[in-house]
Amino acid sequence: MGVSAYLNFAGNCREAVEFYAKVFGSPAPRIMSYGDAPPDPAFPLDEATKKLVMHAEVEVAGTTLMFSDLPAGRKVVVGDNVNLIVQSASSDDITRWFDALKAGGTVVMELGPQFWTGLYGFVYDKFGIGWQLGLPERSRGAG
Repeated sequence: MGVSAYLNFAGNCREAVEFYAKVFGSPAPRIMSYGDAPPDPAFPLDEATKKLVMHAEVEVAGTTLMFSDLPAGRKVVVGDNVNLIVQSASSDDITRWFDALKAGGTVVMELGPQFWTGLYGFVYDKFGIGWQLGLPERSRGAG
């Protein structure tokens, strides 16, 4: 079983998972809002919270990533809390994904060859999530 990541957002989770599904050509994301959960009298939800994403999943390069909005009162620290690593044996995939993720984001390391691999780049996307994309070391020069 592989490693997955859970990413928390501050109200824009739905937009983020739809964006990631489009970038990676994934099936439509599975999204459950807080309002879809059975009511719990111990934890009443206001209308705004009911619309937030309680849980969502997106398939990225064969791995399931999980997402949610944090309800009011919980702070999201964007950016440094999570970096995701996505590898593919296809340099075309890596280039396409990197180019899509950098739109509106911040490039930390431009996509290019590195001493450990034939292609690698690091970008914070427009949602503040760090993505490290590259070829696995054994796939140097694959395309």
